[in-house]
Amino acid sequence: MKWLVSISAAAVIAAAAVCPSGALGAEYPQVSARAAVVISADTGEIVHGVNASEKLPMASTTKIMTTLLCLESGGLYEEFTVDSDAIKVEGSSMGLQEGDTVTKYALCCGMLLPSGNDAANAAAVRIAGSIEAFAEMMNDRARQMGLSRTYFVTPSGLEGEGHGSSAADMALLAREALRNDIFRSICSQSSMKVKFGSPPYDRWLRNTNKLLGMYDGVYGVKTGFTDEAGRCLVSACEREGKDLICVTLSDSNDWNDHMALYDSSFENVRLAEICLPQDISADIVGGNAERLRIVPEKDTVSVTTLAGSEEDFTFTVMSSPFLYAPVNEGDKVGSLSVSFLGREVERVDLFAAENVSAKAVKPRNKSLFQKIMDKIGSFFSH
Repeated sequence: MKWLVSISAAAVIAAAAVCPSGALGAEYPQVSARAAVVISADTGEIVHGVNASEKLPMASTTKIMTTLLCLESGGLYEEFTVDSDAIKVEGSSMGLQEGDTVTKYALCCGMLLPSGNDAANAAAVRIAGSIEAFAEMMNDRARQMGLSRTYFVTPSGLEGEGHGSSAADMALLAREALRNDIFRSICSQSSMKVKFGSPPYDRWLRNTNKLLGMYDGVYGVKTGFTDEAGRCLVSACEREGKDLICVTLSDSNDWNDHMALYDSSFENVRLAEICLPQDISADIVGGNAERLRIVPEKDTVSVTTLAGSEEDFTFTVMSSPFLYAPVNEGDKVGSLSVSFLGREVERVDLFAAENVSAKAVKPRNKSLFQKIMDKIGSFFSH
């Protein structure tokens, strides 16, 4: 899909109507974490932070990036044999052994649930050919996301020189990963049945994230621990339509701290209904009209926000530079990107609001030569 330059002004001018709800003013608890942050999963706004920009080791929460890149690499269900050297790694494991047949999907489950270092290394080598090459991919993706305090050396989170991130960066990484439906589905499971082995057979993997069963609305994301990093936790929680992400680094009381931070944060954010533009139009060629009226599939989107105002939301139509007739009312013709301060919040499908039929093609007058040829053809056909 390409940016559609020729669109109505309402689609690019911030014209959202924000309707706040909820009470503000809850006090935040003292936490044991060296660094902590809560952000809106919708907008990425920092709701509350403690040393949120300090770069620290983040242990196996690193696997959020590894899993995201694995999911984005495609071929999730193709079977292959794990690299025998890659799986020889210390620490937590999903149980891979030399000669095992596995899929990338199973490796993603092995990273997000039991936090398998073997799964992370196997995925890295399968995708990039080596641990080092995969780390370059991780850092490239981090730069694309604007994670300025993040540097990856290993796919598993085992420490390497310079390997680290900030609580704020890890929250934004989790936000991006959770926009992937498969990632969100896996990290929300307390346990999963996965097939791998030599030959493959079913076995159960259990999630190390105890918060899934401790606090209402939690649906992810990832635990981590090393001696250097301490206990690290990235979680996500949705309640009454509000959606938040919490990160703590080096926190000996992480389960309780996350629950306490959510208690306060849900009181301090509001759910805004952003009214989408309805008077969008696009160029159309080859039809009985030059412009086509377009409407979004819904009138509003719900957004969790701390202090966002209507001026902070913008809209951009994503479609081909030109639409071609015929187009029928109800045909999908693109999508509407809703952004908060330049960060995409949601994409909404766009549909044609009217029929535009193709122009009738007038027959061309035949040349004298064509008329003579037609006569000759007619003569020989008798």
